[in-house]
Order: sequence, then C-alpha cells, then structure tokens
Amino acid sequence: MQQQWDFHGPEQRDGIRNSWNTWPSSRIEATRIVVPLGCLYSPLKRIENMPGSLAYDPIRCNGCTAVLNPYVQVDFRTKLWTCPFCTGRNHFPPHYAENISEASLPAELIPQFTTVEYELQSQPVGPPAFMFVVDTCIDEDELTHLRDALQQTLNLLPEDALVGLITFGTLVHVHELGFSDCPKSYVFRGEKEYTPQKVQDMLGITPARGGGAQGQQQGGPGGPIGGGGGGPMGMGGAGRQPAVGRFLMPVGECTFALEQVLEDLQKDPWPCQPDERVQRCTGTALNVAIGLLESSVPRQGSRIMTFIAGPPTVGKGAIVSRSKKENIRSHTDLAKNQAPMYKPALEFYTALSEKAIANSIVVDVFACSLDQVGTLELKGLVSRSGGLIVLADKFDQSVFRESLRRAFERLPDPPGGAPSGSNQLQMGFGGQIEVLHSREFKITGAIGPCASLKKAGPGVSENEMGVGGTSLWYLGGVDPATTIAFFFEVTNTNATPLPAHKRRFMQFLTTYQASNGRFHLRVTTVCGGWHSDPADHAPIAASFDQEAATVLMARLAVHRCLTEDIADVQRWLDRSLIRLAAKFANYRKDDAASFRLPQEFSIYPQFMFHLRRSKFLQSFNSSPDEQAVYRHILTRENTTNSLIMLQPSLLSYSFHGPPQPVLLDATSVRPDTILLLDTFFHVIVFHGETIAAWKQQGYQHQEEHVNFRNLLEAPQNDAQMIMNNRFPVPRYIVCDQHKSEARFLLAMLNPSVTHNSADSAAGQAIFTDDVSLRVFMEHLMKLAVQS
Repeated sequence: MQQQWDFHGPEQRDGIRNSWNTWPSSRIEATRIVVPLGCLYSPLKRIENMPGSLAYDPIRCNGCTAVLNPYVQVDFRTKLWTCPFCTGRNHFPPHYAENISEASLPAELIPQFTTVEYELQSQPVGPPAFMFVVDTCIDEDELTHLRDALQQTLNLLPEDALVGLITFGTLVHVHELGFSDCPKSYVFRGEKEYTPQKVQDMLGITPARGGGAQGQQQGGPGGPIGGGGGGPMGMGGAGRQPAVGRFLMPVGECTFALEQVLEDLQKDPWPCQPDERVQRCTGTALNVAIGLLESSVPRQGSRIMTFIAGPPTVGKGAIVSRSKKENIRSHTDLAKNQAPMYKPALEFYTALSEKAIANSIVVDVFACSLDQVGTLELKGLVSRSGGLIVLADKFDQSVFRESLRRAFERLPDPPGGAPSGSNQLQMGFGGQIEVLHSREFKITGAIGPCASLKKAGPGVSENEMGVGGTSLWYLGGVDPATTIAFFFEVTNTNATPLPAHKRRFMQFLTTYQASNGRFHLRVTTVCGGWHSDPADHAPIAASFDQEAATVLMARLAVHRCLTEDIADVQRWLDRSLIRLAAKFANYRKDDAASFRLPQEFSIYPQFMFHLRRSKFLQSFNSSPDEQAVYRHILTRENTTNSLIMLQPSLLSYSFHGPPQPVLLDATSVRPDTILLLDTFFHVIVFHGETIAAWKQQGYQHQEEHVNFRNLLEAPQNDAQMIMNNRFPVPRYIVCDQHKSEARFLLAMLNPSVTHNSADSAAGQAIFTDDVSLRVFMEHLMKLAVQS
C-alpha cells in the first residue's frame, strides 16, 4: 500500500509546497519524470503555533553557514552538533552548552518548529520612508478622489514613518514639506534625465553617509547625517541640509502641511491640443524620486507609491508619442517589432530597478485609467523591487481605494500580548533570501518577485530556470502573500547509488527589515526522501502534488513567454503533458480506451487545458498592460490563489438544495440557477434566464417570495466574503444570462456545448472554435499510448 501524502501539512507548517515530495536519486531518472523538481515557498507566511520572534542571533555552522535546526544531530555529552548539510561538527557556544539537555531544548531545536524567526540584535536602521509620486494630468473629479484616498492613507502610516510628496505632469515638482511659511516646491524638467548627484545639487541636500553604496542591508546607516558639507549652492549661497526635515518628514509632524499641499493640488496647467495627448513624464518623476531616496535614506527601507492616470508621453520611459494619430502598442505591434518606444522604455526602467535594489527601495504602481499606462514596461521595476501593481478604471473604484488601504494592513498581535510584533505593518523592506541544500542536488533558479544577487558557488547549477546562477536573491518588499518558486536538479549519478536511509535537506534563510526598523531572519528547514529503484516509480508517482506542479509549470510558461513565441510555449506544455501521461498512466500500447491516470495525476491534464486557454498565455481580449499585470500577480501568489486564476471556481445556487461546486463547463449554465464565479481578478454573480426574469418583475420585494430574496442574497454575501480577504480587490460584476456582461463568465467556461453541437438543450451554447476538454483529453490519450 502506497503512502498517502499530505500536501497541505508542510504548507501550514512551513509555507512550502513541492511538485514531487520523493525525488529520484539519479540525474537521468530526474529528467524522465518531466515536471521539474521544484517548490513554492512563502517566506513570511503567517504560521499558527510558531514561536514568537527569538530575540537573539542564530547559531550557524562553521562550514556551510547553515542555521541550527531540528534536523541537526546533537551530542549532549560532548555538547557538539552535526550539520545535516555539510556533516561538519560544531561546538555549542557556552550559554547554550551550559543549559542544553534532552529535556531542555532551545526553540530552534524543538522538532515541530521547523520554521523560526529571529529578531537580529544588530543596530536597527531608521523608520521606513514613503514617497507618494502623484500624476496631476487628470480630471478635477478624479483628482478629488485621489486626494481623498491619499489623505486617508496618511492615517494608516506609523507615526514615525517618513513621508514625502512628488507631483508630476509636464514638469516634476518635489514638495518641501518642512518649509512651513508657504507651500514650496522644486521643479525638474520632464524631458531631462537627472543623476542622483544632480538631484542633490538642485535640491541642495547633503547626501547621507554611504549613500548609493552597494552592500548588505545590515550595513545600513541610521538615517542621514546633519551638517553642511558640500559648500555653497547657487540658491542664495545657502549651505546644504539633509533631506529628512525638508523633503521627508515624520508623518506626525507634517500631516497638516501635507494635507494642505494635497488640498491645493491643481490639474496640470500646461495647454494641450485636442489631437495631442497630455505631457506626462512618469519616468523622470520615478528617476527623481529614486535619486532623492538614494541620497537621503539609502538602504533604510523605503517605498515609492506611484499613482498614474495615463501613459508616459515625454522624457525617458515614454511609451507613446504625444500625437493621438499614433496608437499605443498592441500585442500585434509587439509581435511584429513595430513598437519603437518599447525597448528603450524597458531598458530605462530596468536600469532604475538596479538603483532601487541597491538602496532597498520598493516601487508600487496604482494605475487608474481606461487607457494603457505602461505597466508592461514598468513591470520589471515593480517586480524586481518587490512592489505591488493595482489596475483599476477610476480612482473612486473600490478596486483602487480598498486595495490601497489593504496594502497598509498591520500584523495581528501575538498571543499573550507579547510586544514583539505589536501594531507593525505586515510589509517588510529590503528582503533577501538564500537557499542552502544537500550536496546531491543543485539549485537552477527562482521565479517570482526577485532579482539575482549573483552569489555563485558549488551548489549553483550551470543550467538556469528563471533567475538562476545564484543561491541568494533580492526580494525587496515582502509580505505574507509573497511566494517564490525555486527549481532544482539532481546531480547524483547512477554510478553512486544513495543508501536507503539517506535524506535530502533544504534551508531557506529570509532576511528583511520590519516596519519598526529592526532586522528579522526567518529560517525554514525541510527534509525529504530519495527513491533509488528505477524499475519501480510508484513511490515517486504517489508523492506528486498536481496542484503545486501546475503552478510551477504555469510560472515557467509565463517566464518563457518573455523570450519565446507563445505558440512555442504552448507546444512545450503539450509535449510535457503527453510525456508525463505516457510515463505514469496505465494503458495498453496503441489502445486509447485502456488509458487510466492514477489519482495523483487525475486533474493535472484539466489544469493544463485551462492554463493553455488562460489570459496568461492568450492575448485575445486583454491589452499588453493587463496581461503584464495578470502575469505579475500569478508569479507572486501562493498555490491556492494561483489555481483559482488558472481554473476559476464555480458555485451554483438553486432552490434544489444548498450551494454546491459545479464544473467550469457550459452545461452548468441553467435558467433556474445563480452561478458565482471567482477568477481571482473578477468575482461574478450570474443569474440564469428564469431567475433574471423573476428579479426584473420584482418578486424579491414581496413577502410571500422571501425564499427567492434569500436565494438572490446568498451568492452576493459569499462574493463579499471572497472579496474581503483578497489583494488586489477583485472587480465585482452582477450580470444576467444573454446580457452583455455575461461574457465575463462565458469566456471562462469549457465550451462543451457550442453553436455546432447537435444537442444544445443542456447548458448554454458558446460561440467559439476552441476545442472542448473532452476533445483535448481524447487527443492526449491517443498520443500518450502511441508506441
């Protein structure tokens, strides 16, 4: 009898899901199982029953720098411990050696605490800084809503957090909040590029000590240094002053001044011809913001929150010219290389991301526009710095307002009222993650909101998947939802079989700065088994987690789309699925009717079917900007949320019984039911034809039809529950069968009934030439059993 694997246990305990939980012990066998060996890890996942932050520095192995963990072998007599990664023997420090015994263990050695968090005892850096970069090329109504949202946001920031304001349109205005006599701002031209040195000169600020230097976060300064080094300026000969106190102020001290500036904000005054787009210098504004933070709070943890209402049209980073005769780049333009401004803009924002990484700056984009705004080009900067992207139509939509509020959620107070995490923001800054592992395999790369810190070593593979060639990545902004995919390859050969009791170990070390300025280190150590018999692959098959494997393959597919044609990526997915089915299914050669997939693989082909049709790989009906945002969110969310994006969940409500999950299929559409579809980005309540007619006649307002009223309200209440726990907030759509907005639901369904079907009595016919899941599975069976 094969072992039944619990895939959710490790996720609850350590925030980790593996594609395969038992690994083949040789390189050749590992390539034959098709789906790569990988895992999805959420570094800051909230874990129940985890001990509170340990207020001391970790004990590390002298050989490989692994941190003390429950898998080490402890010799209580000699007070030595043996590292499971490099088998090196280490002495416990005196304060451990005196107190340690089998009955008295420190938290990091207790078997159930495979994940622990340390509050490092290094000197804390200053509080985080928030720079609001606001687009003023918008209508007065929109500006009013945006101003209102920003004023509410000030109340969500910690009292000691630093805050600054930059507004931009044709010109960039850096507001001096510390000047109390009257509103005062420094102006930068929108079409010019400014170096950090030039920004310092024009603002007359003293650079903070160590500003702009590369290096580890722990070396961060404790804030800018006062004093006037730098000599007289061209501004009345005044000496230079630090930026903190002028352009960056603690929230508690500048709320009134900042609200006054926001109240006085006007729409960009520069004239614009009817056949021209407004002059919007988004790239220059971001460049100046990064230059200012780099000069004032380098590596202290800061966030640039950018609010955009349209495409950048002037200066570096512009994506379209001002003339409305020229359209913004489409999928076709990008495929045919007819978007001349795309590559220069991409290079500019990638160069900005390097500066942001060097100075622990996170860049967020909140874009509210019916037009494209350039998130395709900005995605690299946001993703590599660990930022967020929220896309909405208007600044008064809950998608924008509620998402902005949720970005500032606080950590829940720990049980027992311990003050360690009390009332801190859940966002972390300047995150880094390092992966240590056993010698029998190597790491090939990571996919997610991360950037390589180029730490090579013997455990790093030459073959790259995603961001490879390193065992240390920069995460930047991290929160409990951030999830990174890691990929591995077995390097052990058949010539050196592994002993039966041999285990493999991995350790994830995540360092980040909390919002109180202290550095934390979260350590997760996991172990797994090897399987050495190439003739019997049943133990490996039984350990297959089809949900985690689907999400890993989806991330790989999205990553490959950056450099390959989408048709090639789909062919790769198809070939991988056929090879996997041929390897693990039970069948007789050339007999498709005998094809049976084991339970562990049963839903995997269905997931692949929906992945091929998804908006991550299909460009139909979404702009390049929208697709870039969807891909960004897919590569940072956990397994459960990613699966909802790939295969949305569908619930049916009727008078026949309680709500029940139904197939994502055209046959599930019935006139007397209400459907609730959750695609992660949209939550859709869909009324069947009969229900919609009753609703139109107002039966729900009559007392004798109270059951009908309850039926209408049930999916709306459930939709509200879904939306309450999600970031970014999904768009909520209520629609009726045969009405225009029903397209949001129909586009997601498996087209088992089409305009060509003979029997279209069951369900709603969908007008499409796409193949249905049944046809897809028939082809898969036929190709998998071919000899």
